Amino acid sequence: MATDALSTSDPSADAGENSSGVAVLDRAFAILNAFGPSDDQLTLTELSRRTGLYKSTTLRLLGALEHGGFIRKMSDGQYGVGHQPLRLAALYQRSFQVGPVIEPLLQQLSRDLGETASFYVRQGDHRLVLYRVEPTRSVRVSIRVGEEFAIEKGASGKVLLAFTEAHDSRWSEVRQALWAASYGERDPETASASVPVFDSTGQLVGALTLSGPRERFGTRPTIDAAVAALLDCAKRATIALGGKGDRYDASIAELTNRSRSEDTHKGPMIERGRATRADKRHDK
Repeated sequence: MATDALSTSDPSADAGENSSGVAVLDRAFAILNAFGPSDDQLTLTELSRRTGLYKSTTLRLLGALEHGGFIRKMSDGQYGVGHQPLRLAALYQRSFQVGPVIEPLLQQLSRDLGETASFYVRQGDHRLVLYRVEPTRSVRVSIRVGEEFAIEKGASGKVLLAFTEAHDSRWSEVRQALWAASYGERDPETASASVPVFDSTGQLVGALTLSGPRERFGTRPTIDAAVAALLDCAKRATIALGGKGDRYDASIAELTNRSRSEDTHKGPMIERGRATRADKRHDK
C-alpha cells in the first residue's frame, strides 16, 4: 500500500501533549526541529531517523518546506534550513521592541567586563537567546541568537522563573535580590549572573545576563562586579522602556555596601600578609 505524508501508519513525531492536532503540520515542524545548533545540513536518512518518519513522508514534506523557503536542498543532496526562518526570527525580535535599548547595553557590558553578554526571554519551559554580544578574547562562552536551553538551569532561567511564577517560593530570594548567579549548572565550565528587565507595566521583559568560563568568571568578586554592572544596565533599560528604575536601588546599595565591607576587612589582611612575607625574607 502506498505511503503518503498523511498516512496514519507512519511513525508519528506529533503524538503526545506537544501535538497541535494537525498531523501534517506537526510532522513538518518535527523536520525543522530536527536541525540542532551545530547542524548546517542533514541527509534525508538522518532527518527520517531523527523525526521517526518514513523516508517517503520526509521527502514529500521536505519538498513542501523547500517550496515555502523553510528548507533548501544543497548541491550534494543534503538539506539545510532555508531563508524564511531568518526572516521570521527578525520579526520575532522586533515584536519585543527592546532591541534598540538592549543591544547597546549588551555591547557595553561585554566590552567593559570582557565576557559574553546576552538577553534571554522565556518560551514555555525553555529560555531563548534573543540578543547576544561576545567579547574578542579567544576563551569565552559562545552562544547563538535563537538557541534554547532548559529554563531550570542557569542564572537567566532563575530570573525568568522568579518573575513569571510569582507564587513559587523557591525563587523568593531572587525576587528580593533582583539577581541570580549560576556556577556550572548547565555547563560545568561556565558561570553566569543575570538580572531582570521590566517594562512600563512592571512586567518582566527578559533577563540581562553575563557569562564566562567558570575558572575566570566564577569567583565571588568577579560575580559581584558583574551583578553591579548588570543592575545598573537593567535599571537604565527599565527606565528607557517606561518602567520604574528605583526598584533596583536597594539591590544596588546592598551590593555596594557589601563590597565596601569586604574591602575594609580585606585591606588589613593583605597588609599583614605582605608584612609576613617581608619578615620571612628578612629572616633569611
